[in-house]
Amino acid sequence: MLPPFMATPLYAALCGILLVMLSLRVARYRNSKRVSLGDGGDEDLRQSIRAQGNFVEYVPLALLLLFLLELSRQAPFWALHLLGAALFLGRVVHAFGILASRPNRRPHIGRPIGIVLTWLMILITAIWLLVIAIARLA
Repeated sequence: MLPPFMATPLYAALCGILLVMLSLRVARYRNSKRVSLGDGGDEDLRQSIRAQGNFVEYVPLALLLLFLLELSRQAPFWALHLLGAALFLGRVVHAFGILASRPNRRPHIGRPIGIVLTWLMILITAIWLLVIAIARLA
């Protein structure tokens, strides 16, 4: 019987909602600019596409790692929520940073903060799972 999962579904749901919001933004820009493929040279559309794309590049692996850590039952509940919150907050802040950035200017502070939160979440979770896997081999 599978254990009752509590942390991963919460952060998967939040990330799912955020992905739909980012996707709707892309669709709205595509419709208003009448651009079917690519960005049509429009900077706002390009930023929206990158915010959505960057989200999709990181979130699936991060959620899988969180799920595996939760499944292992080797992490306290608070740690799972801390990791999930870091992922979600990182993705929100990063998306905002991309959308708030302007060409030929320094990137918005949300971009580096968001990616560092995301990378730390992935790195900590991956190392934790690696330690669990190695310990089970011994």
